[in-house]
Amino acid sequence: MKPVKVGLLGLGTVGTGVVRIVEGHQEDLQSQVGSSIVIEKILVQNKSKSRSISIDASKLTEDPWEIIGNPDIDVIVEVMGGIGSTKEYIMEALSRGKHVVTANKDLMALHGPEILAKAQENGCDVLYEASVAGGIPIIRTLVEGFSSDRITKIMGIVNGTTNYILSKMSMEGASYDAVLKEAQELGYAESDPTSDVEGLDAARKMTILATLGFRAKVALEDVSVQGMSKVSKEDILYAKRLGYEVKLLGIAERQDDQFSISVQPTMVKQSHPIASVNGVYNAVYVYGEAVGETMFYGPGAGELPTATSIVSDLVAVVKNLKLGVNGKQGVLTYKEKKLKSDEQISSKYFLLLHVDDRAGVLAQITQIFAEYEVSLESVLQQPNPVNPDAEIIVITHDANKAAINKVLARFESLDVIRKVKSVYRVEG
Repeated sequence: MKPVKVGLLGLGTVGTGVVRIVEGHQEDLQSQVGSSIVIEKILVQNKSKSRSISIDASKLTEDPWEIIGNPDIDVIVEVMGGIGSTKEYIMEALSRGKHVVTANKDLMALHGPEILAKAQENGCDVLYEASVAGGIPIIRTLVEGFSSDRITKIMGIVNGTTNYILSKMSMEGASYDAVLKEAQELGYAESDPTSDVEGLDAARKMTILATLGFRAKVALEDVSVQGMSKVSKEDILYAKRLGYEVKLLGIAERQDDQFSISVQPTMVKQSHPIASVNGVYNAVYVYGEAVGETMFYGPGAGELPTATSIVSDLVAVVKNLKLGVNGKQGVLTYKEKKLKSDEQISSKYFLLLHVDDRAGVLAQITQIFAEYEVSLESVLQQPNPVNPDAEIIVITHDANKAAINKVLARFESLDVIRKVKSVYRVEG
């Protein structure tokens, strides 16, 4: 059978991994799809640049339209990143009947519904497994593995950079700034780490997961985002004393067809499996009404783990091509989007307060919690030799977000509270 020809947009770390796998695993790929898969053309910024793999110079081009306009190319694999021109290339490729595999989380989070609609209109596949959690097949699992179940919650560590930082802070007692510097030196964090540490990268991935899990058109602005750059080593120390680890979690929850999506530093009980996920690894915890609790764990980035997900999508496209069923497997977002109000979002909370060290302070604090019907699970006063103020730790029972916000607003005007040092959601 004639080979399936692929156009590759981008030859960075992940693109190089795709070439390695496609060229090195030809026998395995042919056994699965019944024909060879050939990378016909590769878009690069500079054809004369030296590379870590040997590639026939005739395959390289600096003109994207040489790939998109080539009638012999069946599938476009996009690993160049970016949004503006990348979206233009993908939409044009789809209009010409080419199938698309992409690792672009930013593009799919912002324009996924539009791109998928264009694909369906033209009978094309758009697969994007590598856009979330690198080598973990979480998207295929949500689409296919949970197709007969009703997902009620998706909770995950979906950013390896922040998990590396928090893991090192927990294990070594180091400060955020020191570990961030180390992560940048090792290449785990960018020179401008804002997208990672302020939760924006995780928010884009949670937009994709919530859309798939809840079958509704979730937008990036629907995600409540709080970064982890203000997490201190003291916060982590207190968490450990109380039996918790601090993780930057994406959490999407559904109840009675209403849902909420957030990204925030969260205290996770040490007995919960996700608490033991360390370093640059990712993990996604999925709750289904029928199956119960499941967890998917693995490398969240890197040349070969991410490239493996891309090539798996490529194989799926080629199988559909052979069967003549391309464009039939799009995920329908048929559910109406109903976001929970703050009154409907409920969880436990951890609060660390710096207060005046005198009688009656605790009574005033507990009275405010009582006014807003927030019940307390535990209240601890910890001595801290480097802090002249008293430190009070409060862990609440389940409380709604609106009530907690009202409590915090009252604390701002209470003279005996010097500072609300930390507020974290508690899970597990």
